[in-house]
Amino acid sequence: MRRISHDTYANIFSTVYLGLMVNLLLLIGCASLVFLLLTTDPVMSWPLLAIAAPLAAPALAGALTAFRAHGLGDGRVIRTFWAGWRASAPKALVIGALVAVVLAIVVVDVRAVSAASWAVVVVPLCATVALLALATTPVALTALVEAPGTPLRVLLSTAAVLAVRRWYLSAVSLLVLAGQAVLFTTSPALALGLTAAPALYLVWANARFALRPVLPADATVAV
Repeated sequence: MRRISHDTYANIFSTVYLGLMVNLLLLIGCASLVFLLLTTDPVMSWPLLAIAAPLAAPALAGALTAFRAHGLGDGRVIRTFWAGWRASAPKALVIGALVAVVLAIVVVDVRAVSAASWAVVVVPLCATVALLALATTPVALTALVEAPGTPLRVLLSTAAVLAVRRWYLSAVSLLVLAGQAVLFTTSPALALGLTAAPALYLVWANARFALRPVLPADATVAV
């Protein structure tokens, strides 16, 4: 019987450690949003959620930074996470705020026209805008982690283009995020403590693959 090597054990341990620690750090970094989701009805408290959501964007960027570092052989998850949080916070907050504003406008518009006869035209359009915003977000945050010196306008335009061009990757990422949201509503402890990091890792892997054609050697994103 072939023995499992020490390196295999070490890789398994580091991967499990990465997942568990990222889950904990995400919970800390997204505490305000998680608190609102657990203690309020999202249907009624969505304005508060829209305000709190951008505050979670730097934590997501920190998690993506930890994933990237782990792939490069760096196992210092806690230090890497917070280093990524600090480095990306200003632009990540702007990205999160822009997405939150777009989604808030979509919600308001859908509610305003839901009873109108032309809602059949407006609602699908609003849904398309919301899906584009959600698909663009992980690609933009991944681009920010890969090339933090890139202007925000370039990050967002590149992310939007690639989210549409690699629509199949965006579809998978959105399905994963939707599944994570459903799991959170039924079992918050499981979603926060176990599956958040694996789900986010898959979304990050899709976004990073989508960005590969526009990541030159100097790590600056360009269309």
